[in-house]
Amino acid sequence: MFTFIQTAARAVAAATLLSTFIFANPLTAKSADLAQAPAAKSLPAHEVLAKGTPPATTEAAPAPAEANAAVEARIKELHRKLHITAAQQTQWDNLVAVMRGNATAMIDLQRQRAKDVKSMSAVDAVKSYAAVIEAHETGMSKFVPAFQALYDSMSGKQKMIADAMFRTRVRSASKKGNA
Repeated sequence: MFTFIQTAARAVAAATLLSTFIFANPLTAKSADLAQAPAAKSLPAHEVLAKGTPPATTEAAPAPAEANAAVEARIKELHRKLHITAAQQTQWDNLVAVMRGNATAMIDLQRQRAKDVKSMSAVDAVKSYAAVIEAHETGMSKFVPAFQALYDSMSGKQKMIADAMFRTRVRSASKKGNA
């Protein structure tokens, strides 16, 4: 039982990190039903999963155009803030392809969930959460090597900027989780 909770908590942590770094907040903010459930705000992730707290949201998934716009905005923001050079363009293009592919996978998953939501049983809803977590984990497994390649090509100043950006996002996410 403890191993299941520990594994589930790690999956939720990975999903949170992935959504913070890859999918941009507008996309995942509307799709993360666990984060929107009132009971989930006051419980640690492992307790939410262990207790099986049902979602309390009826909010629709973001429109694909809105989700794509959020990802594109995040891509532009990263490019601008990280001062990507011509020499880093190949690594950057690889990372952007991963980010767009991950976003497309999540949009497709959200479309399917939205289509099925009215006929979902409780078991279907739990399986749906599992599919979202799995998509986040898969996305992260693609994102990390692409980001690592870009990071390794960065100057010291670029790395300091990246470190500060990502550290800030982690702090912000951890504060939301502790609220």
